[in-house]
Amino acid sequence: MRVPAPAPAATDPGAPVPIEDYAVLGDGRTAALVSSRGSVDWLCLPGFDSAACFAAVLGTPGHGRWLLTVPDATTVERRYEDDSFVLETTYTSPTGTAVVREAMPLGDGRADLIRVLTCTSGSVAVEHEWVVRLGYGSIRPWVHHVRDEDGEDTIRAIAGPDSLVLRGDRLPSPDGHRHRDAFRLQAGEHVALTLTWTPSWEPVPARLPARERLDQTAAAWREWLASGRPGSAHRAAVVRSLLVLRLLTDSETGGIVAAATTSLPEHLGGERNWDYRYCWLRDAAMTLEALLEEGYAEEATRWRDWLLRAVAGDPSDLQIMYRVDGGRDLVERELAHLPGYAGSRPVRVGNDAVAQRQHDVLGEVMMALEAAREGGLQETDESWSLQRHLVDDLVGNWREPDRGIWEVRGEPRHFVHSKVMAWTAFDCAVRAVERHGLDGPADVWRAERDAVRAQVLAEGYDAERGTFVQHYGAGHTDAALLAIATTGFLPASDPRLLGTVAAVRAELEIAPGLLLRYRTERTDDGLHGEEHAFLACSFWLADALARAGDAVGAGRVLDALLPLANDVGLLAEEYDPVTGRMMGNVPQALSHLALVRAVHRYELALAGRHPGRTQELPVVARSAGRVHVPDDVGAPAGPAVVPGTDGAAAHLR
Repeated sequence: MRVPAPAPAATDPGAPVPIEDYAVLGDGRTAALVSSRGSVDWLCLPGFDSAACFAAVLGTPGHGRWLLTVPDATTVERRYEDDSFVLETTYTSPTGTAVVREAMPLGDGRADLIRVLTCTSGSVAVEHEWVVRLGYGSIRPWVHHVRDEDGEDTIRAIAGPDSLVLRGDRLPSPDGHRHRDAFRLQAGEHVALTLTWTPSWEPVPARLPARERLDQTAAAWREWLASGRPGSAHRAAVVRSLLVLRLLTDSETGGIVAAATTSLPEHLGGERNWDYRYCWLRDAAMTLEALLEEGYAEEATRWRDWLLRAVAGDPSDLQIMYRVDGGRDLVERELAHLPGYAGSRPVRVGNDAVAQRQHDVLGEVMMALEAAREGGLQETDESWSLQRHLVDDLVGNWREPDRGIWEVRGEPRHFVHSKVMAWTAFDCAVRAVERHGLDGPADVWRAERDAVRAQVLAEGYDAERGTFVQHYGAGHTDAALLAIATTGFLPASDPRLLGTVAAVRAELEIAPGLLLRYRTERTDDGLHGEEHAFLACSFWLADALARAGDAVGAGRVLDALLPLANDVGLLAEEYDPVTGRMMGNVPQALSHLALVRAVHRYELALAGRHPGRTQELPVVARSAGRVHVPDDVGAPAGPAVVPGTDGAAAHLR
């Protein structure tokens, strides 16, 4: 279905493009944001956590963008082609219509962005502007014309180690510190353009067949999707979310980034602006669980291998996040030259939360690895040794306060969610020994598990109010408490959890189904300003209701949340129900994985099934690196094979 895309307010040409106006393109290594008006306003090359060459989303067009549009269009409609990240945008102007197809091709072993604009009726005016600024908009490169290996005219921009090449049917001309072009196309005419990143010391690479690579890329995305078994409830939203999760998974290293952007604000004009282009162990583990529940087991092996490399070393040196390649250096700094989205400063790269103690992280990791075991992934000596050492280290430090799942920059606390996840880590370790015969000090872990449980029930539960609280001694909740229902700490229908769900809704629900993660006036997070409804927490509400057997209640929450996605199915971190605007980084893995898992649990609740933590997972077998789902779970026996796309499909496997 095509839905008219929102456009920036014509009355204020300086207003920022709404966050929900952006679509995303990606090649499994990085991602681009493109507005409905055809401006690529964010792109980091060659990787997610590389410096941006187009950074207009955090500043002005002068900080880098690539515009290809029909400037006098009165209607803009867009969609992703089938189940892919090939974006099709239709512009209707007073004199004709035009369609732009664009994507970042898969499987080339390089970084490209292809854009093909075709006039489909009448005639259309076309505007093309190319403004390259490396180093997050701070560096004007040396831009010059060269000949490629075919002898064709090519524009090349070079600064330091980076080179960007623009090629196409017609190239823009210099205009100050940018390149511009304006022309008309008649029905049946088209212009194809390709942007390519290479190291500056390498020659200009060969040209790509633009239309063929767009078709092959769409087919590769469809092939990946066919390798799993998405459920039938709210299928369109689930499928797009699964594709987003795969897009945010680095195809070379297996690392899973939390989002494609940095510093898109949680509150306009505020300081709650963070760099999410890194691999949080927590978010990645939850992503893996969501993919496993929908039958995508191939990612389990690749992420486990990434985890082994990233955390190798002393268990006490475990970080909560890493770079995409497993690097540990994420020092936070501010980019003073960028004014920020809608004046929201500072603009940050890196993230100082990397040094925080967060006890919940290991619980999420252990749950994900347990889910992989239950799904049939063979445990290796190395992977189990890693888990043993991490759990043994937790024995000595779970009693310490931490910064919690929300990474507060105020004083550490004994956060109840963190303690419950520590319980979960011990519980998973005990189950690994008892159920799978792995070697480990189960008696020690069992005793620690019991100690955590006793402490949480004694100090983290308010019997008078009938609810768990945010941290020991608190008189309020936070939405992370909803996640207790996913762990097995108590049955999801236990009155103490039902009371917690009710208390969370009473304190944090600001519109039907929409929850704050906590009240900023009650939580010392070390920051000024406010927040908006946190979408992942809102989906956790639906998940908790479904786990408790309230399919009707879960359905109502999903009915309120699912329409909040933008016209191409993307979700940011937060949503402001007053203005109807998305806030925070986009697309946000946590929002999309929470959607997938909530719908999965809702579907089980509709069927009257309330399995334990991992009992609903399909059992998968492996053959020649492919995933095969048994016929008895109602999915195809293997992935569909699309002729002519082997290279691109391999890029996603």
